[in-house]
Amino acid sequence: MDANTLFSRTAKEAKASEIREILKVIKSKSIISFAGGMPDPALFPVEEIKVIISDVLTNRAKEALQYEATEGYDPLRLKLFNFMKGEGMLISSKEEVMVTTGSQQALDLFARTFIDPGDAIILEEPTYLAAWSAFKPLSPEVILAPMDEKGLNTSILGKKLKSRRGERKIKFLYTVPTCQNPTGLTMSEDRRRELVELAEEHDFLIVEDDPYSYLTDGKNPLFIKALNGDRTIYTSTFSKILAPGLRLGWVAAPKEILNKLAVLKQSLDLCTCTLSQHIAYEFMERGLLEGYIARLKPAYKEKREVMYRALENYFPKDAKWTKPNGGMFFWVTLPKGIDTKLMLDRAIMRDVAYVPGSPFYPSGGGKNTMRLNYSYATPAQIEEGIKRLGEVIRETLK
Repeated sequence: MDANTLFSRTAKEAKASEIREILKVIKSKSIISFAGGMPDPALFPVEEIKVIISDVLTNRAKEALQYEATEGYDPLRLKLFNFMKGEGMLISSKEEVMVTTGSQQALDLFARTFIDPGDAIILEEPTYLAAWSAFKPLSPEVILAPMDEKGLNTSILGKKLKSRRGERKIKFLYTVPTCQNPTGLTMSEDRRRELVELAEEHDFLIVEDDPYSYLTDGKNPLFIKALNGDRTIYTSTFSKILAPGLRLGWVAAPKEILNKLAVLKQSLDLCTCTLSQHIAYEFMERGLLEGYIARLKPAYKEKREVMYRALENYFPKDAKWTKPNGGMFFWVTLPKGIDTKLMLDRAIMRDVAYVPGSPFYPSGGGKNTMRLNYSYATPAQIEEGIKRLGEVIRETLK
């Protein structure tokens, strides 16, 4: 049987995630990885979760092991509502909150809910690779908004939007405004306000993807969801602030939109893992989340500073990199002429890995860029890994 004759167009065109493929290659090796956006497993709150699981299974196993409503476990939805309300977001009740199987499911739902082939969406460039992977199979028209040191450049985007009046309606703009993946850049508050104005003027939604704002130094700019509640769909995840293995994310959206997302979610998984939801609820209810985040911040800041110093010490002087104030990534631009995709094999031979930058560019650029994760490796591994990578770059430049 030739299975290729049976595949749909979507299946035929689907490509494996570059990041997931790299992680498969390096998992069996003793390699220093800057590739995945993985939290430090040494910091997982294992003992607290053990106690919670035991208590949940002792006191309400019948509920925690049963199917749950598609929208999620109500006490957790209420916790998330209060959590977001406390951050200043414009949200009216827990009925505007849905728990998802990781924020990746939310991205897939946005694509299913809003995109018909040929519909226009706006993406940052570079953009989060897994978001582009979720949107691309629906064959949208993509409008690209360039980035600079203040994040998404709303001035250039505004000019692009004015020049396309009368063309097909724009459905949404997707952004990671705080400690963006892959660049680590944070959009300024002025630009967030300008973005909301553009959304009002051109009548599109804003999808605010927010995995990293709880892992930053100091005060962040206002959430876009705090500037406009009606046009902003907010999504975040427990993967960075609790544990990715729980596969829990959440969405906050106007009720009309949330109801449609829930209907489409039913065909994917019926409901998000009930036991994981009970664990997350108890973690929040017992006041553990704030304390855990407070432990993560200084640990990741130390690693970020180690990587920054190592980049200065070991990378070529004409290389450039962003200066994130949190999150998990540095974005590096190497001298022109280097193709980081081609260089990756040489790096893996030296037992160090990264993610080439070109997959983050829907337009096909970024060949001389790379994304470096600093949250997973130890400080000593970061120092050694950046040293090895610097040597690989210099060899490539010869």
